[in-house]
This record gives sequence, C-alpha cells and structure tokens, in this order.
Amino acid sequence: MTDLSLTTLESGKTVISAAAIEALSAGFGDRLLREKDGAYEEARTIWNAMVDRKPGLIVRCANATDVINAVQFARANNLLVAIRGGGHNIAGSAVCDGGLMIDLSQMKAVKVDAAAQTARVEPGATLADVDRETQAFGLAVPTGINSTTGIAGLTLGGGFGWLTRKYGLTCDSLLSADVVTAAGDLIRASETENPDLFWALRGGGGNFGIVTAFDFRLHKVGPEVLSGLVVHPFADARTVLREYRDAFAASPEEYTCWAVMRQAPPLPFLPAGWHGKEILVLAMCYSGSIEEGEKAAERMRAIGKPLADVVGPNPFAGWQQAFDPLLAPGARNYWKSHDFAELSDAAIDLLLGAVRELPGPECEIFIGYVGGAASRVPAGATAFPQRLPHFVMNVHARWRDPAMDKACIDWARRLFEDAKPLAIGTAYINFMPADEVDRVEAAYGANYKRLVEIKQRYDPQNLFRINHNVRPKAGRQAAE
Repeated sequence: MTDLSLTTLESGKTVISAAAIEALSAGFGDRLLREKDGAYEEARTIWNAMVDRKPGLIVRCANATDVINAVQFARANNLLVAIRGGGHNIAGSAVCDGGLMIDLSQMKAVKVDAAAQTARVEPGATLADVDRETQAFGLAVPTGINSTTGIAGLTLGGGFGWLTRKYGLTCDSLLSADVVTAAGDLIRASETENPDLFWALRGGGGNFGIVTAFDFRLHKVGPEVLSGLVVHPFADARTVLREYRDAFAASPEEYTCWAVMRQAPPLPFLPAGWHGKEILVLAMCYSGSIEEGEKAAERMRAIGKPLADVVGPNPFAGWQQAFDPLLAPGARNYWKSHDFAELSDAAIDLLLGAVRELPGPECEIFIGYVGGAASRVPAGATAFPQRLPHFVMNVHARWRDPAMDKACIDWARRLFEDAKPLAIGTAYINFMPADEVDRVEAAYGANYKRLVEIKQRYDPQNLFRINHNVRPKAGRQAAE
C-alpha cells in the first residue's frame, strides 16, 4: 500500500501513511476499499444519483467492533466522516468527498422475539429486511412506505408511514439502541441508560453517534391488510381532495390514506390512453381486520368517479413494496417539503397549479398525514418535535437526464416558496435536501437548544457532521 491523502474535518488535507492504512487493513481485509478496488463503486453509489462523491477510504463494517475501530481511526487522523446505513437519504449524507466512509450496509441482521414482541435490528437493514422477519409472526415496526429505505436513517429522523396513526412514529417504537460515540466507546441508550442520548436519537438524526443495533417494540399487523390505490382523473382533483380531507378526518386511526399527484405510469390496471396523463391517486391502508377496513375505506372509495379502484386484501410486506418501482435507485432526485396544519382550499389550489406545470414524467407531489398516536406524544418527549396533527407535503422532483436539473429543481423550489405562507414552519428532516442547512434549527423548534447541549456532551468536535447538522458550541466554527 502507498500513502493516501484524505480530507480532514477542517476541509483540509492530511496524508495517511501506508503503515497506518496497512494496520487498518489488518482488521478489515478486503472490506477496506480504495478507489482502485472493485467493490468501491458499488459501496459509494447511493439511491440519489445526483450525489456523486468519492471517499478516500471506505470501511465496510461487519459488527460493532469494526465501527469502533473505524471511529478511532477517524479520530486519530482528524478525518471527515460519513456514515452509510441504507444509503437512501435524499441529502446524500451517506457519502463524503475525500474522507472516510463508514459503511454499515452489510450489517443487516433482524432478530425477532415473538413472545416479547420485540426485534433487534442492525443498522444496514432495509425496511424489506425488517418486514420479512417481523411479518413471519404477524408483527411489524411502524416504518415508511418504500422498502429499500434504511431502518437507521428512518428511525433517527423520526419515521412515518402507513402505521403512524395507529402506532406512532418509528422512533416511538424504539426501546433502546447500542451506540458508538465520537470517543469510540460503545454505550447503550434507553429510558434508563444514557436517557439524554436516547431522547436525542429519536428524531435528532445521525448527530450523536453511530447506532450499531436498534431494539424495537413490535405491534400486531397483518400478515394481510386491506390496501391499494384509487386513481382519479386530474380534472376531478379539486373536488376529490376536498372530499378526501373531510372523509379522512372522520376515519379511524387504523386507516391511512395519502394523496399523490403525477403523470400516470404504465400501471396495468389503467387504460393505456391514460398513461402519461396527470392523475390523482389515493393510496390507502388499514392496519386492522379486512372486514373493518372495508367499512373504514367505504366513504373514501365512494368519492367521485375513479378510473380504477384496486383496493383489496394484500400481504402487508407486499404493500410496503408497492411504490418501490417508482422509487428505484439510479434517478436524480430533489425534494422540498412543508408541514401544513390543515389541507386548506388555498393549499389544494396551489398544489393543483404546480401539477399542471410538472417538469417531467416522474415528478410528483405527495401529501401524507402525521397524527393519531404520533400526536399524543408530548413535543418535548423526543427530539422529533412536530407532534400536532399535520399534513406533510413532499415535492418530489425526479428525473434521469442531467440537462433537466435546473427545470426540475426550480419547479420544486418555486412551489416550496409559494407554499411558505400556508405552512407551519416545521419540517421532517428526512425530506430535507442537502442545501437546507439554514432550516435545521427551525425544524427542531423548541427542542433545538437541548439537542445542541447533548451534541456538545457526546460529540464536541462535531465528528458526525455529514448530516442535517446540529452543531455543538465548541464545533460551530469548524463546521461553518
């Protein structure tokens, strides 16, 4: 091996000797990757194709000891560090330029204790990995809606999806976590052990350490649920959304229904003449019995004159993968998001105007809802602060050709700016792109001050900064 120049925390360069790299390699073998190595490109490639960064070194960890050794190496050499779990984050925080990438994607084990209704999950697991093991026992963690999402980033950012109204956020089902701190120590965080760190992990992102294992409470769901899509012509969207809003407000917490507006993909149940035309999709899931679900969904399914209604009994694990083909890796993605206290007529009209200006066939606007069990947790009980019932708008610009970058990004930013007067000012950090560094403090609201104090305690030099960064007092100047 030869010497290697790597990026430091201060954005400078440091030379790592061949001997130091050789010593690191002794513990990792062919899991230590440099740019010349065959597995390097795969390891640095993440979900969002807009992110094209090249770490100086990648260490693919197999266990907590590997993570400890990687953190100690980074500290000893003052290296810029990125942490990869599922690699799905829109901001691309899994990978850095020139520094050390600590890759957890090989740590994918999921161990279910069906009697205790708990699961121990490693940080490289995807939602599909979790569902596969938990659904074998008719149990589930409340997670997101795309099965290739990593459980680590989802949980640390809060996490919401089909089960949120009934069982709360992903982080609300977290019982404890094993964490490697910036000092290179492995500690446990729970309500009784390092409770301040446990508080911060539930929504505070990857700012406070590297989680090497999550312990979750599981809930009885499935293995079959009532779920599916109701597709409406876009010409009826205003009426449908107004009726959707009223029907959803009267629905039980087991029932979730979200709205998506986009050009129709070539879905087999849609007439070919509708492919490529603007549509409104109501996507719904009921987490209780099929019979009760049929009753709960009846009012929503009776709205308007849909083009297709494919709601019916489905395996829950399969429904969790229903949107995967539309969210596959390899495309360029840019998101902008707002929280709304209500889906007002003004908000509906604004969204409809933006859909009429879609810059590409894969761009869409998604309206989700966070409430029910999630809203009964006090705002100060976890780092995740947005506990009032609210709608989440995610403006999802997605395209393939780099020549479309400006048109797609401008479209998303324009709608974001136009929607500001209607929004409540909070944000879901997992939907925030890399350029929203000025929005982090507002996203956490009254919880931000406590997050800074905890960051100061566990990571005063801001080693874990490739994220939506909560900067410690001592590390602020270096991070700016």
